Amino acid sequence: MTGLMLVGIALVWFAGAYLIYGRWLVKTWGIDPKAKTPAVRKNDGGDYSPASRFTVFAHQFSSITGAGPVTGPIIAAMFGWAPALLWILIGGAFFGCVQDFTALYASVKSEGKSMGMLIEQYVGRTGRRLFLLFCWLFTLLVIAAFSDIIAKTFNGFGADGTLNTPGAQAATISMLYIVVAMGFGIFISKVKPSGVLKFAVAIVLVAAMFAVGMNFPLYLDVPTWRYIVFGYCFIAAVLPMWLLMEPRDYLSSFLLLGMVAGGVVGVIAANPSVNMPAFVGFEVNGKPLFPILFITIACGAVSGFHSLVSSGTSSKAVSNERDMLPVGYGAMLCECMLGVVALAIACAAASNGVMAKGTPFQIFAGGISTFFTQIFGLPAGFSACFITMCVSALGMTTIDSVARIGRMSLQEMLKPSEGQEAGSAAKFFMNNYVSTGVTLVLAYGLCLAGYMNIWPLFGAANQLLSALVLIALAVFLKVTGRKGWMLYVPMAFMFCVTMTALVMSVYGIVTKLMAGTFVVGIDGLQLVLALALMTLAVLVVKHCGRELLGKEQVAIAED
Repeated sequence: MTGLMLVGIALVWFAGAYLIYGRWLVKTWGIDPKAKTPAVRKNDGGDYSPASRFTVFAHQFSSITGAGPVTGPIIAAMFGWAPALLWILIGGAFFGCVQDFTALYASVKSEGKSMGMLIEQYVGRTGRRLFLLFCWLFTLLVIAAFSDIIAKTFNGFGADGTLNTPGAQAATISMLYIVVAMGFGIFISKVKPSGVLKFAVAIVLVAAMFAVGMNFPLYLDVPTWRYIVFGYCFIAAVLPMWLLMEPRDYLSSFLLLGMVAGGVVGVIAANPSVNMPAFVGFEVNGKPLFPILFITIACGAVSGFHSLVSSGTSSKAVSNERDMLPVGYGAMLCECMLGVVALAIACAAASNGVMAKGTPFQIFAGGISTFFTQIFGLPAGFSACFITMCVSALGMTTIDSVARIGRMSLQEMLKPSEGQEAGSAAKFFMNNYVSTGVTLVLAYGLCLAGYMNIWPLFGAANQLLSALVLIALAVFLKVTGRKGWMLYVPMAFMFCVTMTALVMSVYGIVTKLMAGTFVVGIDGLQLVLALALMTLAVLVVKHCGRELLGKEQVAIAED
């Protein structure tokens, strides 16, 4: 087996999935290209703001493509390349892409409502609050983990005091991205350029930011970068979508798509050998393939977080229902492709069945940098900076969306039902600035524990969220008179996988408690969160399952 064969199989499979299965879903559920979408009907210049197909695609792709599609497949390669590849191919086409597209579809068909508000409409108020509390706790984990990763990526100093130039250069470019994106957003709003002009200006801006960043690296330490990253999260969560997030994601998409394309071309051109066995065993280093494989590879196969982006922000920017398939299904396929590229690069870097030393990002960045230097003739320094910037962009374009979703989840959780009035305390915490501040302060406290202590719980919670979303979407499809059987296997499988993983995590923590190695600040927090997430999940499933197993519903109009 070679890298070319892995990538070739994935390209053919994903193209077929989009053209056959994706289009079948559209035909089965139905779209109306002439209908006015929520973004058009409720355009407020803030959360609701219609945008072009590529702009929404760029936002969706940039927001969902975090560290997962690189980290997960490389770690999961310990079981062999075959299990990892099969899960990305099958999970991506029939689990992840379906979830992302259905969440977007349901939201657009329901006035742009987020998953929590959809659950209230089709399940009930209690279900909404339980789900939103789960989502809000989950966003704290995401913000904490990714912020710590970004801060350590931007850290300008090595452990021995040496300068980390690529990280410092990427930091400068990232800070420029924030300012330039706002200027670009104003330019788009005022000038309303054509697609060609918009593309040309974006390319010039990206090139200029790279030139400045390469020559003026910003050397700051990890604590300082944590403050800066959380400050950025606050700004991104409260500013209008068109002013910062949409233009930033549009500009970032060129980096991310360029990295994916460069990786695909590099693997095809170099055609490296796969130096890992197809299958190692059902248990490796004391970790069983089930459920670890399906928790380790989240982004790239199926990720509950994606549904929050689909229903929380992207659905409020879709200007035509025809855009839902390329945005919801297509963006996830691109992320799946990145997962396959990461797997191919990691297996090529292995030696005699042993993975290369270093973090997943270091393995991936080393492989891509080598391709860029050898095949495209780019200087080694530029390649290192480019890949470091892409890696940080994976995190930056995720945490700004998550911060916004966290703010909205807290607000919607406190929002009274129709006909009722919010109390003074609820009104206070529903304020955009207060709800954002509360979310980020708690996330910052978790961030101090370090992403390695947060990541296992984040992974399990992320996959459990996908199970909850899938069952809620199945209720939506049933209530609105649409076929939903294609969601049944994914939701049952993901619920079993994640609950098994959480039970194993709790057992491990309790074992540490009995052995006297329990750390209150780290293990105690994870234990509380794990038990809370499991309890909330069971309650959400109970409420949604009651509706799903109830009497057949007649079709109702969503618009």
